[in-house]
Amino acid sequence: MTQPSAIKIKDLSKFYGKLKAVDSISLDIKEGEFFALLGPNGAGKTTTIHILTILAVKTSGEVKIFGYDIQKEPTLAKQCIGLVPQEYNMDIFEIVEKFLFFNAGYYGIPRKMRQKRIDEVLKLTGLEDKRKSKILALSGGMKRKLMIARALLHKPKILILDEPTAGVE
Repeated sequence: MTQPSAIKIKDLSKFYGKLKAVDSISLDIKEGEFFALLGPNGAGKTTTIHILTILAVKTSGEVKIFGYDIQKEPTLAKQCIGLVPQEYNMDIFEIVEKFLFFNAGYYGIPRKMRQKRIDEVLKLTGLEDKRKSKILALSGGMKRKLMIARALLHKPKILILDEPTAGVE
């Protein structure tokens, strides 16, 4: 029995004006596989991730996340993905637990279920003892772990890490 495709890309291209950022790539990543996009700076890795997560619009090609076309069913496709971007994008003056509580709401997790899920991701990432700390007080590696915790809050089927070793201790 073949595994279903978690990510299926066919002839994906992205242009910014005359600049070709992604040049007709095709991938078929099966459920349960680990996959890495490797290449030099400017190769289109982050642009491809932005298209997968619907942060950028493709110029041409087909992209499906667990069978959901990102153009026709963007909400269903996005629910399958947790993204850890390469740059920190959080309010560094916020408290870790409050930051996760707010983001759990963004992911549609009901209030009564948020604390349990926050406890789970803090334990998973080893940040349990930092729950009452300001994000500003965290080391670079701990901030990266917090971004991973946020990406896992809604139990995505796919976890995408853009530059995963940046800031990791």
